[in-house]
Amino acid sequence: MGSQGAHTVFKRPDELAAAVVLYVTEYCGFCRMAEGLLRRKGIPFEAVDVTNSDEARSWLVERSGQRTVPQIFIKGNSIGGYTELAALERAGKLAALLAG
Repeated sequence: MGSQGAHTVFKRPDELAAAVVLYVTEYCGFCRMAEGLLRRKGIPFEAVDVTNSDEARSWLVERSGQRTVPQIFIKGNSIGGYTELAALERAGKLAALLAG
């Protein structure tokens, strides 16, 4: 049991300690852009790789209505993907969302 394989247990936002959770895949350029934006702003986040998780992908569609990644949750609430994250930052609303 000690080794970690490709099949890790999918964790929902409320099961993680981070206020910002990104659901990403290995091959997603927008996922890397979202991670980069958060790093530049010094915002801690948890990235959950859902590349090979049908369970996770199904849950994301059910929860967010979207099939694309990244799917970003702030304090358990779906905010959308990279485009929405960048728009929140441009509008000066990202810090307030994290603080509130």
